Amino acid sequence: MVHQHGDHHDIPSEHRIHKPGAWLPADHRVHRQYLSDVTRHVDSHPGRELTPALAEFKQLIEGNSRVYMYFVQMFDEIPRRHPYVRDPTGSKQIRDYRHMLQVLNHVVTRAPEWTEAAESVGVTPESAEVLGDHKLGWFGTTAISDLVQVANAPYQSDMRFEDMFVCDPSAKHMGFKSWDDFFTRQVRDSARPVADADDDSVIANACESKVYNVSRDVKLRDKFFAKGQPYSLLDMFAHDALAHEFVGGTIYQAFLSALSYHRWHSPVSGTVRRAFVEDGTYFSEPLLERDGGPSVQIDTRGISVAQGYLSALAARAIIVLEADNPKIGLLGFIGIGMDEVSTCDITVKEGQHLTKGDQLGMFHFGGSSHCLVFQKGVKVDGFPALGRQENVPVRGKLAVVH
Repeated sequence: MVHQHGDHHDIPSEHRIHKPGAWLPADHRVHRQYLSDVTRHVDSHPGRELTPALAEFKQLIEGNSRVYMYFVQMFDEIPRRHPYVRDPTGSKQIRDYRHMLQVLNHVVTRAPEWTEAAESVGVTPESAEVLGDHKLGWFGTTAISDLVQVANAPYQSDMRFEDMFVCDPSAKHMGFKSWDDFFTRQVRDSARPVADADDDSVIANACESKVYNVSRDVKLRDKFFAKGQPYSLLDMFAHDALAHEFVGGTIYQAFLSALSYHRWHSPVSGTVRRAFVEDGTYFSEPLLERDGGPSVQIDTRGISVAQGYLSALAARAIIVLEADNPKIGLLGFIGIGMDEVSTCDITVKEGQHLTKGDQLGMFHFGGSSHCLVFQKGVKVDGFPALGRQENVPVRGKLAVVH
């Protein structure tokens, strides 16, 4: 997904505002600088062959008269005046769909550097080059400091990166073979012990994440697209029959930032009853409701406030566990890919028995969200407070079932 703040020489230090653990740089000039760098590179390397997906996209635009008309008009309607001709950082505006395709082609064929406000393919050995210790590298002074700061915050610890995560400090790029290999890094058991491993009434946190919401007495079907984003179990569980088992229950939802650890772990000991991935939308955000009616204005706070809505629409991993503790019964885990994150990688199988803290799967390529869903009648409380600034540590104590 994205990094945490800009470290570019054109952005004065007093303007490098950032929030460790948040999703986007607070200074919008970082985004403009990124666009400027990309368009400058594309313009100096013309004629690069499009990826198969983008070649197909180009064919769609040019092969359908209505789509072609809309794409041409979309760019024609860009104002020909400041700040659209050239913004304060000097970045060139994308002026037509061909230029747009070339910019996208560049973005999706390289791994994200630390100061880039975009995420792209990062599974090749070449993508590991962005893991260097240079200014734009993920192991550069600024980037590694923020990574470690976010990882240490939950327990107020003082661990180094190599103490926190499984890696080889003596190897090139600490032993990570690609950017995605780094992004899906494993946490050391000593850094994230399982909460009350022998007490099956204690729920372990499934993901290293920041609290978003707790909702009780959830409905089977609700208007998840309406103001307030109520949870809609039938849609969340992709119309699976087990959705009916959670009517009237409790949902806990939390957010994983780009700097967070991105593997999921079982909150209880139990058996996997359902495990599948449901395809979903990209970049979808709910419309606001104002003055009693729908508005076409998008909430400017962005995708992070649309997590309830995305629980029913985004690509997601759906796992249902039958807990060993009968007081818990069935427990749902829903891993939600936000924005363009659609790679939800489940690593367990139906019928498999898990011990609390075992791995369930992982997200690839970016910040995401997740839900834990409890059945009606399960007396679960002690969730971390809404508004908590630090992540709740993965495998740490999340709640207690009485």
